[in-house]
Amino acid sequence: MKDLAAQLATTMKQRHWNERYQKLLTQALKDPEVQQFLQDHQLQNNQNAVLAGSAAIYEFVQAKKTLTLATGYQPRLLWVNQAIHVSYEPDAAELRRQQKVVFQQKFKTLAMASDVRQADLDDYARGVNERQASYMAAVRFVIDYAKAPKTFLPGLYLSGPFGVGKTYLLSAIAKELVQQQVEVLLVHFPTLAVQMKNAINDNSVLTKIDQIKAVPILMLDDIGADALSSWVRDEVLGVILQYRLQEKLPTFFSSNFSMKDLEAHLTVNQRGDQEPIKAARIMERIRFLAREVVVSGPDRRFN
Repeated sequence: MKDLAAQLATTMKQRHWNERYQKLLTQALKDPEVQQFLQDHQLQNNQNAVLAGSAAIYEFVQAKKTLTLATGYQPRLLWVNQAIHVSYEPDAAELRRQQKVVFQQKFKTLAMASDVRQADLDDYARGVNERQASYMAAVRFVIDYAKAPKTFLPGLYLSGPFGVGKTYLLSAIAKELVQQQVEVLLVHFPTLAVQMKNAINDNSVLTKIDQIKAVPILMLDDIGADALSSWVRDEVLGVILQYRLQEKLPTFFSSNFSMKDLEAHLTVNQRGDQEPIKAARIMERIRFLAREVVVSGPDRRFN
């Protein structure tokens, strides 16, 4: 390497290179990473290649010292098409930041607690035998979906009493899917119902429905928690479910009601009228889109 530096110095003098630049390049060539790069690519005796790549070599060494050219990125020398180049790759901190951004972009929520993205599937069932069945159903879905994401796979309808972890399990499933680069939308359904009513005022109902209905994985949390108007049931929920049925898009639900009890709940509208046929239509779509899994175990809120 000393011979190459000396040879280059002679060559640069012959070509009347600026003395200061000669010194800078000579110093840059002494950098251990530069020396290793030249050795790895067998360039120790290739004066022409080193001279042609001198600007890249100098930039590489300077960038390592200052790291101001591209904050969050680290320089790297490359040998491409018989020439030396410098590129910038994200450092560990930048990679974590990018991964977090992608995670948040793919794990979308509506009116959910901020900590839902922290849910962990293994933590859900740890030490609680009653949760093993729902845990295994969740694991099977994640594995099967990863194998054939283009093949329709029914989601899960998680039913059970307050506090047993239905929302947590939905969140944990969502996290696993997002880590496989699948886009998920987790929605608190009672809040969605209110927002859709408000959307009537600015004529944004159809826009909001379009934003929800086509997401690859949709999760409707706490369906049945509040009495629904006929309009929300038929023109919002019904439209979303019909689209997902036609497109065969996996859909998840959580509810304090079993499927049977949810049908009875949906039968009665806000005026107290019985509408069994309309409720049956909704349930027909839900039963196509998801398989019921009973969630049991101790109250997660106090354990």
